[in-house]
Amino acid sequence: MYNARCTISALAPIVHRALYIIHFSLMNPSHAQEEEIRVDESVHEPVDFMTPIKGMTFFDPHIHMTSRTTDDYQAMADAGIVAIIEPAFWLGQPRTGLATFKDYYSSLVGWERFRSSQFGIKHYCTIGLNSREANNEPLAEQVMELLPLFAYKEGVVGIGEIGFDDQTAAEEKFYRAQLELAKEANLPVQIHTPHRNKKEGTERSMAIALEHGLDPGMVIVDHNNEETVKSVLDKGFWAAFTIYPFTKMGNERMVAVVEQYGPERIMVNSAADWGISDPLAIPKTAALMMMRGIPVEHIRQVTYQNAIDAFAQSGQINVADFESPSEIDQSQTFNGNTILRGGQQPRRDSKSIIIN
Repeated sequence: MYNARCTISALAPIVHRALYIIHFSLMNPSHAQEEEIRVDESVHEPVDFMTPIKGMTFFDPHIHMTSRTTDDYQAMADAGIVAIIEPAFWLGQPRTGLATFKDYYSSLVGWERFRSSQFGIKHYCTIGLNSREANNEPLAEQVMELLPLFAYKEGVVGIGEIGFDDQTAAEEKFYRAQLELAKEANLPVQIHTPHRNKKEGTERSMAIALEHGLDPGMVIVDHNNEETVKSVLDKGFWAAFTIYPFTKMGNERMVAVVEQYGPERIMVNSAADWGISDPLAIPKTAALMMMRGIPVEHIRQVTYQNAIDAFAQSGQINVADFESPSEIDQSQTFNGNTILRGGQQPRRDSKSIIIN
């Protein structure tokens, strides 16, 4: 119950946020959780999160940079993010032809990899047919023939993100097929767990992976929460957590998970994409962990080292590439293109108020 003395002005932001979450859930059913909406009534004062994490480096093992701007890259670099993994996923609306998948996969191993390097961030990706678009079976069959052409390319560290959305027969069919591809290519698997019926979908995803003979240590189960984490860890899988506003995990909950389960086989990601998301979710979570007394080494494990250990099994990750990076040259080109437009000079001071 709200205190009767609460003023209308004090309630306004709470009511506004509650209405927003309800609207978001109705408009985005695949991102809605089947649980009571809990509105945080606390007041969050602005905090300089950069100070507690000064000198730390981070690895974001799930972020969709195709949907982000160069300003995001700059902010990520400034916050200590040195390497990322971009899983193949859907782009907000269904694709209608094979060529669009081919061009998208090509951009993940080409242009986006280059664009990331222009900000000193090492870019890797996972390649796969996402669960949502697996339901277009005629097109999905064609995409399956395309995937082996990309699975062996430089910078591809896994098959993903794959798994379930609505948990349909078609989703299971192509999930199984891609597990076999991962086995053939000896690549880790990055599993997308569903937003609805998450516990059931997570258990089903793991059971099928084991049925296909995959080593749990080669499988990263993503988008976990408090009701799935114990089972995932008990079965020997990697447990990834997405810090994503309103729809997945908040970082206060993430702190509690690490306090309860420790840092082993747990990793944090942002899954920042075209929706309301935060590409700085990892450094902000690390800062909160620091402020809440989580040991520095535990923070390092869940925000950096565990992602490396899991995905380096692909044979594609050399830590020297981002721990001792070469000098950035933003005048470089990729297929004749550069991140600089119309005579722009390389950006040297991202905090300057002057835009030339």
